[in-house]
Amino acid sequence: MFPLPPPMRAALDAAAKAAQAGEVPVGAVVVRGGDVIAVAANAPRALRDPTAHAEMLAIRRAAAVLERDRLDDCDLWVTLEPCAMCAGAIAHARIVRLYYGASDAKGGAVEHGPRFFGQPTCHHRPEVYSGIGEREASDLLRGFFAARR
Repeated sequence: MFPLPPPMRAALDAAAKAAQAGEVPVGAVVVRGGDVIAVAANAPRALRDPTAHAEMLAIRRAAAVLERDRLDDCDLWVTLEPCAMCAGAIAHARIVRLYYGASDAKGGAVEHGPRFFGQPTCHHRPEVYSGIGEREASDLLRGFFAARR
């Protein structure tokens, strides 16, 4: 088994911290030129904000660091297939490449559901790479939800 790329390792670490805080374990990392510029974990409960998904927070932080609204030289690494809201933010931010771990048949919008980036109304389509760190991301999610049942 190959070691995970450092950005996915950082996203998984953020997801584990989210789980410890009682949040659904999803983590996201924005990378520019090989450097991590933003890391975030799901925080809708802590922030009392339904839009505080890991991807949204990481994109907001990266935009603040770079002082611009377009992240057209950045990649996003996330532990779970993005939902429609996050896919929309990825397109608006002009993320170059999206890497994600676990697929989400119920709430995902990249390879499931609306397949957001394949819609004719989507004005930007990142390159998409799935399944990176999938086992660990899936295990985190399964363990989190099993403990709550």
